[in-house]
Amino acid sequence: MLILIMYKGMIDEGFYLVDELRFSSDIANISEVENLIDRVVAKCDIHEDVYGNLLIGVTEAVNNAIVHGNHSDVSKEVFVEVLDKNTQICFVVHDKGNGFDFAHLPDPTAPENLEKPSGRGVFLMRNLADEVEFLNGGSSVALTFNRA
Repeated sequence: MLILIMYKGMIDEGFYLVDELRFSSDIANISEVENLIDRVVAKCDIHEDVYGNLLIGVTEAVNNAIVHGNHSDVSKEVFVEVLDKNTQICFVVHDKGNGFDFAHLPDPTAPENLEKPSGRGVFLMRNLADEVEFLNGGSSVALTFNRA
C-alpha cells in the first residue's frame, strides 16, 4: 500500500511504511531495535554489505534518542518508522526530547576529543548512512541507506 509519510519536513510521496516500533526509553530495548532491523533486512532484501552500516547507524540513533533525547526516562517512548522507496530504505527515529544543536557538534576526531567516552554517535551515523537528516529541531533523525 502506497502512503504519504511526513518526511524531511514535507509530505514525500512514494515511501512505503514497512514496519514500526514503539518502546520505552530503556537501553535494554536496543535488542528490540536489532530484531526490527533483522526483520526489515529479510523483508526488503537488503544487501548484506549494507547490514553492518544499517545496524550500527540505527542503533546509534536509538541510543541517542534514549539517553540524550529522553534522558533514559522510561515514561517517555522512542518511535522508529521504517520507510521503503525504490532502492533506498529509511529509518526515522523519534524521541520526546527538546532536540539539540546538530549543526555545531564538536569533532570527535579532534585531538582534544579522542579520549572522551562519548560524542561519536552522530559522527558514526553520518559516516555509515548515505543520508542523515535531523528533523523537529533534532528530536527526530532520518537515516537513509542505499540498498546495495
